[in-house]
Amino acid sequence: MYTTKIKSLFIALLLSITGTAQDDLLNELDNETKNTKQFDLPAFKAIQIGNLQSTKIAEKGDLYLIVAHRFGSIKDGIDEFFGLDQANTKIQLLYSFWDGIQLSLSRDSFEKTYSGTAKISIIKQSNRFPVNLVGYASTDINSEIKTANYPELRFSDRMSHSVQLLASRRFSKKLSLQLAPIYVRQNLQDINFTKARNHNQFLMGIGGRLKVSKRMSINLDYAYNFSKDKNSVYKNPLTLGIDIETGGHVFQLLFSNARGTNDSAFLTKAQGDWSKGDISFGFNVVRVF
Repeated sequence: MYTTKIKSLFIALLLSITGTAQDDLLNELDNETKNTKQFDLPAFKAIQIGNLQSTKIAEKGDLYLIVAHRFGSIKDGIDEFFGLDQANTKIQLLYSFWDGIQLSLSRDSFEKTYSGTAKISIIKQSNRFPVNLVGYASTDINSEIKTANYPELRFSDRMSHSVQLLASRRFSKKLSLQLAPIYVRQNLQDINFTKARNHNQFLMGIGGRLKVSKRMSINLDYAYNFSKDKNSVYKNPLTLGIDIETGGHVFQLLFSNARGTNDSAFLTKAQGDWSKGDISFGFNVVRVF
């Protein structure tokens, strides 16, 4: 009887020690997890929200082919087949040579524009930082301008530049939002359209993505131009679209009041008026190799 009691006490003591050790081990693992930086999933699936750049950056070694079409205004009706008789096309090649850095070259038929862009990841959303921060810059060259119209035209006059800071947050599995302070420099302006000389323009872009199914999301982006003259013919760009993911492709179907797809054009030269139905249908086809 005495021996049985000794064995019982020994087993109870052993179980107590083992349980304490397990608790200590679990607490240690939990503390290590808390001290380890854990990155959240990307806020956006595509390089662009619609027209506005997103914080997504191509993975190192990925080559993207992006074909963007913007048709004419749907308000012209059946005579212009709701804008489908007219089209601007941009073809863009984008590559990431290093982690967190992507470069691209493109040609847009809107003003026969050649563009170069760079996008750099600054910091990613994680359990230690609440947002993704990405720097983006672009240079656009308008090759459509004729020296016959501008006898003293210099090459630099053809150029426009943009610098953007993209800040996004993935709030849930379905919802992501983004803010983007933007600076645009236009070296040459037609004051018949701008109504005032404002070569340096400051905008605030906003955008969002709402996932509605496994392979589909609704996207929206808008930019408010603080520098635009109140009499300017240009409008603030607003784009509404749908993303459809199919394997290595992303199809972006959208409606926008901007027909240009290069940065300086869609940000500062949108002429459509949503309130009057003066908007254009378009799409982006994104293929990753």
